[in-house]
Amino acid sequence: MADDYQFDDVESSADSETGEREKEMNGNENGNGNGNGYASELFSKQIKAKFRTFFVDLKESANGKFIKISEKSHGRKSTIMMDAEDIPVFIEALQEVRGKL
Repeated sequence: MADDYQFDDVESSADSETGEREKEMNGNENGNGNGNGYASELFSKQIKAKFRTFFVDLKESANGKFIKISEKSHGRKSTIMMDAEDIPVFIEALQEVRGKL
């Protein structure tokens, strides 16, 4: 099963599909003041699995750091975002799930 996944560091640009949500994370319609209305990307990881590609991005806005997790599958893209302070809770939940495998 581990062979089904490929992990790659990627450079990504602001994505119009998630731009509105990122503006929400910034706390205003004008973004974080860097001129393009989007948060700064601090880190990005791409995970390729069979018919899906996942993107895990750490970003920073005027309101602080947050994580964006996107899934692209069969031409559709879904995204969730959370404040960086919530990451440990999600990691703990994923470790619990892993323990059930």
